[in-house]
Amino acid sequence: MDLTTALRRLPDNPRVVVAGNHATPWHTLRLLDATLASYRLWALNGQPGLPDRDGVTLETSFVGPGQRRSPRLSYVPSRLSLVPTLFAGVMPVDAVVLHTTPPRGGKVSLGTEVNVLPAALESARANGGIVVAQVNRHLPWTSGDAEIDVSTVDVLVEADEPLVHAPVLPIDEDSARIGALVADRVGDGATLQAGIGAVPDATMRGLVARRGLRIWTEMFSDSVLALERAGALDTTVPVTASFLFGSEELIEWVDGNDRVVMARTETTNDPGVIARNRAMTSVNTALQVDLFGQANASRIRARIHSGFGGQTDFIVGALHSPGGQAVIALRSWHPRADVSTIVPLVDEPVTSFQMSAVVTEQGVAEVLGHDQREQARRLIEHAAHPSVRDELREEAVELGLAAPL
Repeated sequence: MDLTTALRRLPDNPRVVVAGNHATPWHTLRLLDATLASYRLWALNGQPGLPDRDGVTLETSFVGPGQRRSPRLSYVPSRLSLVPTLFAGVMPVDAVVLHTTPPRGGKVSLGTEVNVLPAALESARANGGIVVAQVNRHLPWTSGDAEIDVSTVDVLVEADEPLVHAPVLPIDEDSARIGALVADRVGDGATLQAGIGAVPDATMRGLVARRGLRIWTEMFSDSVLALERAGALDTTVPVTASFLFGSEELIEWVDGNDRVVMARTETTNDPGVIARNRAMTSVNTALQVDLFGQANASRIRARIHSGFGGQTDFIVGALHSPGGQAVIALRSWHPRADVSTIVPLVDEPVTSFQMSAVVTEQGVAEVLGHDQREQARRLIEHAAHPSVRDELREEAVELGLAAPL
């Protein structure tokens, strides 16, 4: 069956799930967009270049730069771990567009992006939908849930496209300071979850002298490769993740490497499974943290910026892990907005709360297990920028979090 014939079998305004993040099969997506007059395009962290025209609804539970300001955005709030449940229930899938390696032994590999795609594939199959795979020889072969049977694919579209690689970002002074403070909290044998960016990179690179570390994460980048080469990782336990994004060197390392296991979101982001990892250490960031210990990591001026992602999943899982901890790491001052990131009370929907500690370049505010007044005091004294501490103390009084001055 060719692609055009397969697409014509779809119902009116079908829901199409496409590989997101930095694994989007652009060639095949353009063909699909030219064929379908209207459809709902579901992608996680959609990148610039997604079709954005009348007739296309951009659906997602995690907003990317290619979706963020579109008037056609349809944001569906959800923890990432629950998106597969949506596909199996209230949001059935009509078509899936995958990005895969060429077939090998009756299978293809999803390469750098597994995430919610297996669940979307199963939903499409259960609903009589179609599965399309763009075959790209540049994708690395990864194992685990990344491997799917060719028999589950209706249409193979051969189109080689170069992979997008993560830019090398310099680690600025503040990020280095935050990373060092977080790294000081991590001992030998801990399990790590951290994303991409200057602070996570600084944290991970600050752990090269540790031994027996394990990786259980939603995504990873080159900092994990640095730990592997430094001998910091437990080589008896595979690196487990749902997607990855990094340099060409990282892609070469994961290709055919049994040290890396790619798992579906229901596994990597299940708080109960996360909690079974020893000394699970979750490192996430936020746009704001308030004096009640609530974090906003998803909205700016009520406009959706990203979404829950895996932050809530990993915070809950880490706090239930023996010896585990959940850290929110951020600068005390937002450089672009020129405002404090430690605020009296977040005025946006809360993404997460009840973390172990909040870490900024100013220091570490231990909050878990302390009463609300002590939490507020620690956030002001140890995490907030000095220029706003007096103002925050006054606000703390008004909020009932401190005695009158």
